[in-house]
Amino acid sequence: MDFILLIISAILVNNIVLAQFLGVCPFLGVSNKVSTAIGMSGAVTFVMVLATMVTYLIYTYVLIPLGIGFMQTIAYILVIASLVQMVEIILKKISQPLYQALGIFLPLITTNCAVLGVAILVIKKDYNLVEGIVYGAATAIGFGLALVILAGIREQLELVDVPSGMKGAPIALVTAGILALAFMGFAGLV
Repeated sequence: MDFILLIISAILVNNIVLAQFLGVCPFLGVSNKVSTAIGMSGAVTFVMVLATMVTYLIYTYVLIPLGIGFMQTIAYILVIASLVQMVEIILKKISQPLYQALGIFLPLITTNCAVLGVAILVIKKDYNLVEGIVYGAATAIGFGLALVILAGIREQLELVDVPSGMKGAPIALVTAGILALAFMGFAGLV
């Protein structure tokens, strides 16, 4: 039962983008097309789950025993950067169109504060390894859900007559705000 509450909370109630405002850069930058949003969601999910697991192990079995827990953020950034490079190499070999579609936003996963934030929150919330992995996966799913929903709405907005002053980033920000308000409706679930 605890895992179900953790999953629902991470996906809907405390959505990393819409409630905690982490990972807004790729959220707004890659949400032009649903296909690109799905690819980015997959890449972020892979990196977030793997980063959560590796950073937890590094913190628990390296940083704390050596008494250098204060190096947590630096160590996490190095791990995340390495994982993103691995994902970039894999995507370049497996799916060239997706690699091209993600463009500059793929290396930006390295500086995606959602990935770093989840790794830090796992330690801050005192989760064990399994809870941390579940939390990381659920948070990544929540990120992907918000990203795909926004991408779908933005694709539909291309078909309507939006005032010229609101085209592009302004309408995306207004839409993201309304989406965040809609997700606030889930606050009573957990």
